[in-house]
Amino acid sequence: MTNVFKTPEKVQTRSRLFKAGVATLEKAGWKVERIRGVGKSSVRRITKGSESKIVTIRTTQNTWIAFPRNKDDTAWGTLADVDAVVAVSVDEHDSPRFAHVHMIDGDEMRDRFDRAYAARHEANYTMPLGRGIWLSLYQKESKDPVTLVGAGAGLDNPILAKIPLDSIDAAEPETAAEAGETDEADIEDEPLTIAEAKRRLALTFGVSPASIKIIVEG
Repeated sequence: MTNVFKTPEKVQTRSRLFKAGVATLEKAGWKVERIRGVGKSSVRRITKGSESKIVTIRTTQNTWIAFPRNKDDTAWGTLADVDAVVAVSVDEHDSPRFAHVHMIDGDEMRDRFDRAYAARHEANYTMPLGRGIWLSLYQKESKDPVTLVGAGAGLDNPILAKIPLDSIDAAEPETAAEAGETDEADIEDEPLTIAEAKRRLALTFGVSPASIKIIVEG
C-alpha cells in the first residue's frame, strides 16, 4: 500500500477529505467524538439523541477503499468493530475537486469484503495478512475481473455530501498517530523498474514474479 503521506499535497488532501467526513456527519446532526482508549485514529463515536454508532472515517485519493485482515485471519481490522463506514473519496483521481461522502452500513461493507476475500482466495491470489484488500467504490461489481467482486459500495449508497476540496482548511492531521495510519488505498503513478513491475503484477495475480513476462515496445 502506498504511503499517502509521502508528499505535502497528499497530506493536505487526506486532511481535507477527513474533515469533509466529520463536517458531513455534524451537519446531519451527529455529535462526533474520539473514543478514549481506541488507538485507531479513523474511529469515532457518533451520537444523535438516543442513537449511538461507532464509525470509521476512511479516505481515499483514488476511489478505492481498503481494510486489512487481522493477524489471525479471523476478521477485518477496524471494520470488524464498527457499525458503519464513512467513506470519503475524491471525485476523480487525476484532478480532484470535490470530496464525496458516503455512509455505508458496517454489515454491508463486511459482506462486500468477505466476498472479495473469498473470490481472490479461490483465484489463488497472494494476500499477506495485515495488508489492505482494496475495493473500488464506483465500479460495478463483477466476477470478471475478480478484483471487482464486492465493488460498487459508492454506487449503491448515495452521496450524502459533495464538498469542494478548496473550501476545506488543509490543516495537519490531528495527531502523529493519525499521520502514520494507513487508512487509504492510494495508488501513485511512479516510474517502475521491470523488476518492480513484475513484483507488483505477481502480487496482483497471485503468482511468482518468475511467471511474469513483460514486453516493452518503443
